[in-house]
Amino acid sequence: MTPSEVFKIANMLILPMWILLIFLPRWKVTRFFIDYKVVPIILSVIYAIYIAIALSAGGGMDFGSLQSVMQLFTVENAVLAGWLHYLAFDLLVGMWMVNQNKSLKIHPVIMAPCLAGTLMLGPVGFLVFMIVKSIKLKNATV
Repeated sequence: MTPSEVFKIANMLILPMWILLIFLPRWKVTRFFIDYKVVPIILSVIYAIYIAIALSAGGGMDFGSLQSVMQLFTVENAVLAGWLHYLAFDLLVGMWMVNQNKSLKIHPVIMAPCLAGTLMLGPVGFLVFMIVKSIKLKNATV
């Protein structure tokens, strides 16, 4: 399987999970995927395989400077591994946000942009959620 094929499969794997998080966060199937972290675990396994391939090929991973990171991301397998890393961790953050919302009870219309923002822009969606969360908690104590 080529890295391009794995890239497409990984992208297709996460989209249904994000749709469930945004539109059906309380559904028992969604809860199962959140509770057992099924998709992030699958992505993590694939990530570990690509990291092992890179290391066994003699490619060290130097994260010591921006130049070395830029050089690392000129290698197809390294870019794929980086992408899998983003997918897995962004999804974990989205799952955490949904879990947090079980007690916060932020309206789904407000949660949707937070989750979509995390899907598309990672930390930006997380930041928006944290702002919404702090406003919600502040209003709850007033």
